[in-house]
Amino acid sequence: MNISQDKVVEIDYVLKVDGEVVDRSEENDPLTYLHGHNNIIPGLEKALEGHAAGDHLNVTVSPEEGYGERDDENVQMLPKADFDDDVEIGASYFAQSDDGSVNPFTVMSVEGDDVKVDFNPPLAGKTLNFDVTVKTVRDATEEELAHGHAHGEDMHDDDEDFDDE
Repeated sequence: MNISQDKVVEIDYVLKVDGEVVDRSEENDPLTYLHGHNNIIPGLEKALEGHAAGDHLNVTVSPEEGYGERDDENVQMLPKADFDDDVEIGASYFAQSDDGSVNPFTVMSVEGDDVKVDFNPPLAGKTLNFDVTVKTVRDATEEELAHGHAHGEDMHDDDEDFDDE
């Protein structure tokens, strides 16, 4: 079976940026995703299209097809009073927007009564190099399609938030 729209795919991967490993799947715990539902970055999803279990590939993903280009307007100053007493440089926090969405950001520095933060994804502007092995490919269940993501062995078994009403 080949990877295509609405297939559940398991992959083992190593992600390198500038030759340094920045992420990888855990041994015996592949990344599982629902293909064609924006569950992984677009460049990797496009590269996996048509592949089958057992395929091994090296994929280079440009910033445009990964986490986007860095945007200097996403670096902002926030009042230090909005933080707990211990603001940690390099730590990630979350801010809620007026529309209710939650946006992660990273603390860059503390400057007097202000905190300089970066709302860019940490890998924005970076070329991503993936070493990927396709482990399995299967049809998605109706429940997975309805939820828009793959379910692992134990996902949603007792989770009332996801029961169909």
